[in-house]
Amino acid sequence: MINKVRFGPAGNPIGFRGKTIEVCDYINELGLESYEYQATYGVKISKCSAKLLQKNSKENDILVSMHGPYYINLSSNKDDVIERSVERLVKAAEISEAMGAYRTVFHPGFYTTYTPEEAMKKAKKAVNQINEMVESNNITDYCFSPETTGKKSQLGSLDEIIELCQTFENFQPTIDFAHIHARNGGCINSIEDYEKIFRKLEHELDPKILHCHFTKIEFSDAGERKHHTLKEDDYGPPLEPLLKLVIECGWNINIICETPLLEIDASLMQSQYYEILKTR
Repeated sequence: MINKVRFGPAGNPIGFRGKTIEVCDYINELGLESYEYQATYGVKISKCSAKLLQKNSKENDILVSMHGPYYINLSSNKDDVIERSVERLVKAAEISEAMGAYRTVFHPGFYTTYTPEEAMKKAKKAVNQINEMVESNNITDYCFSPETTGKKSQLGSLDEIIELCQTFENFQPTIDFAHIHARNGGCINSIEDYEKIFRKLEHELDPKILHCHFTKIEFSDAGERKHHTLKEDDYGPPLEPLLKLVIECGWNINIICETPLLEIDASLMQSQYYEILKTR
């Protein structure tokens, strides 16, 4: 039996016109139950505002996560890029703590001139620096969540994300199904394809809450190109097999909608989930 399945938007809903510190009122009115704050172009919210957002989320029982800056590259071949990336993730952890975000999502980096093994070694060294700085800054309530990435040039295959989460405490995965699909040439087409991912996660990590991203996606030989809406049937991965498996697997799961229609498609996912649940 499933304990809790939540759906919510990646960023402020497109129909929302208020202040971010009040966004959870709007999300709750829609019947959704989670929200991923987007710090993708830098952590610009103040600690004071982050605390107000936490208060607003608790009043509405909205589970909050944060997506850290896109500019992070822990495997760069340039020391100054890694230094800035470390600083940005430490800042993201600080504000995540104030915000009450249960996950701080980030893209680990790019292979650049390195082999995947060399890039992973660089990233792990950078994470050790991050952990030292987080501890020295007295940040205690945080969980870094490296995300599966959509381009073949990026550090972030499913196996690489699992390895990072196995190596470090306070690390849990963000599973972006569209990224896995795009990175591997359209590999998710059935419930069996999703089952392979879930079995690997259960065997190697056994997460208490699985944090996920979902969208339909367009891709090329290099991987991810563009996000699409749920109703654009020319693009995968398919949603229904995922929802059916979610119902069967019994995990706590938070599915963040990353389509261009954010809360509209998040609500569609939620509705489809409950429709399938009725037939079980």
